[in-house]
Amino acid sequence: MLEFMQTLSPIVQALLATLFTWGVTALGAAVVFTTREVSRKLLDVMLGFAGGVMIAASFWSLLAPAIEMSEGGALPAWVPAVSGFLLGGIFLRIIDRILPHLHLGFPRSQAEGPKTTWHRAILLVLAITLHNIPEGLAIGVAFGAAASGIPSASLAGAIALAIGIGLQNFPEGIAVSVPLRREGMTRLKSFWYGQLSAAVEPIAAVIGAMAVIVMRPLLPYALSFAAGAMIFVVVEEVIPESQRGGNTDLATLGAMVGFAVMMLLDVALG
Repeated sequence: MLEFMQTLSPIVQALLATLFTWGVTALGAAVVFTTREVSRKLLDVMLGFAGGVMIAASFWSLLAPAIEMSEGGALPAWVPAVSGFLLGGIFLRIIDRILPHLHLGFPRSQAEGPKTTWHRAILLVLAITLHNIPEGLAIGVAFGAAASGIPSASLAGAIALAIGIGLQNFPEGIAVSVPLRREGMTRLKSFWYGQLSAAVEPIAAVIGAMAVIVMRPLLPYALSFAAGAMIFVVVEEVIPESQRGGNTDLATLGAMVGFAVMMLLDVALG
């Protein structure tokens, strides 16, 4: 697979990688065709796993290369990483404020962002879509960085990142489709909305890859920006949601395993 990917442009690489992550989300959403309920304990473990993967990916695949690329530059090596990281969080906070959405498990009255009459299902999908913007961006930036020829950014590392994000997209698909089915929506509609939340990933990935190819000096900032956006999502929603069911120990164990799996993938493959 690595040899095949090397023959493609980084934009196509990023697109294919995020089509894979989108497909895994759809696979998770397809669980709704076999069951109307998923164990809350299992879901909390999977959400914790997703959070662990995202935290590990933020450092091993994004922040560490950003710092390494910045060494020997005009600015201290920490400047691009810190500033990009904070900008990523600020960007997600702004999107959080201007995009109507509803977090899983909350009543319609507690929807965030501007007031709207949109259907509950749309608001739930938009909430998960917020997760997938930084994930797609991270994959695109990683493939763009690999094409830049910088030793700290490799194609294998970008593929490892895509695999890790794909793994954690599975529970996200379940977390949207199953609650919708439980509320009375048809299996097909529940699946449709569940997989739709990841449709933004290929778009964000292509934008990220194109941006770093055109503006290579911004690469460390772009990598750390994606990391900051992902950490914002983890701390603001993924980890709290995994703890809401009271299965804190299981969710924490899931996060530890997710972190370890992503670290293994990045170190072994990258």
